[in-house]
Amino acid sequence: MELTELPNIGPVLAGNLQKVGIETPEELQEAGTYDAFMRIRAQVDSGACLHQLTAIEGAVEGVRKSALSLEKKAELKTFYQNLK
Repeated sequence: MELTELPNIGPVLAGNLQKVGIETPEELQEAGTYDAFMRIRAQVDSGACLHQLTAIEGAVEGVRKSALSLEKKAELKTFYQNLK
């Protein structure tokens, strides 16, 4: 399975993940949302946004980012805001 077969993962985000050493859905699962996002911010795109963070979480959970629970969305938003 390719990264782009996961929900929310288009060619740009897949490319970013591959640049930080995450090549497969299994590797994304192992890394987890926060680690994958922080690697992207540190190594590829220092301006990676909340939309990328929620897209990664949705991919990890196997759902569209719009289907994430309100609690999960709030948790991700808090994490993102604390980065600045």
